[in-house]
Amino acid sequence: KLGGHRVLLAEDNEVNMHICRSILTLEGMEVETAANGREACELLARSGSGYFDVILMDVQMPEMDGYEATRRIRKLENQEIASKPIIAMTANAFEEDVQEALKAGMNDHMAKPIRIETLYALMRKYL
Repeated sequence: KLGGHRVLLAEDNEVNMHICRSILTLEGMEVETAANGREACELLARSGSGYFDVILMDVQMPEMDGYEATRRIRKLENQEIASKPIIAMTANAFEEDVQEALKAGMNDHMAKPIRIETLYALMRKYL
């Protein structure tokens, strides 16, 4: 069951953010959002250990992209936060894009447009 878990959704596209949030909240998950990688890093740093269970990270965002945000999260002193599962969300679904996400420190990769069953399967995998 996915209910009761908290997700940080870093997504700069309002439509994608709304759709993804709706899909997750239908399953009872709590979703907090960040409009770019910098906001995601700041929110995580303020949140403290155990606040978020998983991070959904768009790859292409203004100000700080998802790859750089992930690299910064992985370097945080608080290992509980630094080791949170991070799932890349991107329209770029070629093998080299998957490898780039993994190289940046992400745990998994999900192609856009988001498919509900894929999103739920990934949430179950990491929760």
